[in-house]
Amino acid sequence: MSGDAPNLKRPLFSTRDRPWLNALLFLCTLGTTLFAGYAAATPTPGSTLWGQTIGFGATVMAILTAHEMGHYVLARIHGVDSSLPYFIPLPPPIGLFGTMGAVIRIRDRIPHRNALVDIGAAGPLAGLAVAVPLLFLGTHWSHVAPAPTLHDNFPGATSLWALLPELYWLLREWLFNIPAPVIEGTQVITIFGDSLLTQAATRLVHGPLQPGYELYVHPVFLAAWFGLLMTMLNLVPIGQLDGGHLTYALFGEKAVFIGKCMAWLMALFAVFFSASWLVWLFVTAKLIGFRHPDVVFPQSPVSLGRKLICAISFLFLLLCLLPSPVTQAVL
Repeated sequence: MSGDAPNLKRPLFSTRDRPWLNALLFLCTLGTTLFAGYAAATPTPGSTLWGQTIGFGATVMAILTAHEMGHYVLARIHGVDSSLPYFIPLPPPIGLFGTMGAVIRIRDRIPHRNALVDIGAAGPLAGLAVAVPLLFLGTHWSHVAPAPTLHDNFPGATSLWALLPELYWLLREWLFNIPAPVIEGTQVITIFGDSLLTQAATRLVHGPLQPGYELYVHPVFLAAWFGLLMTMLNLVPIGQLDGGHLTYALFGEKAVFIGKCMAWLMALFAVFFSASWLVWLFVTAKLIGFRHPDVVFPQSPVSLGRKLICAISFLFLLLCLLPSPVTQAVL
């Protein structure tokens, strides 16, 4: 069997699509991301409130659109029927970035493993092609200033290890009316975690930061950071996530074992770094699942070029990895 099965040559747009719904969700998500950008904006010399607001919203929407259209276009090229992207608005304060991302629906079985790699990797790589330049642009617009003195320990303040004692005191107060101890003179601030990629951008643009200094980020940087977070979560090799497509193409049914190992790793991240990993663990393990539907021609080999694409994709998973995406520290 050839590595590439016959292309069904579907038209670019399907009669099963409802473009008006996709357009409506896009406009709603654009509105909520602009709202989130307005909340995140802090005008500085040479940067206006509306400029930062539009920069944030445009960055988030550009990354999400590139990601989903990467999947969509490659699916059509391989003759796989798929929906147009559905954007998911989530206005602040519920959604800090104004959205939960975007999805497309694959309506057909994927013909062969090469197509599975193409469709699975096209989204993250297209999104990164937009996110990385905007990350460097946002880093350039950010500024370095003296940092407050933080007392941030390991395990992280938002890890299960740290939160369980807090839950214990809350239950005591609720059940037995025993007040929890109060720590005077402290202030809790929110910190967005650094990946290897954001650290590299900071170092290349601003040089090594001196002790006692940190990067105060521009909203475009924050929006690109969110795009990298979405890319990281999608590249986790579980089930029908983008990373799951790639591991199934490479390893077949062994991908289930790899996915379960990743689930245990996410559980460890939740215990020691950030309890927020529990949300993605639940979504992947319970809602998405570990299994992956077979392709039409499972005997077709994965080409060397597609293996290289998989390696590049998983390299970016490591570069975008955020053990503590959002945490808290005490001043």
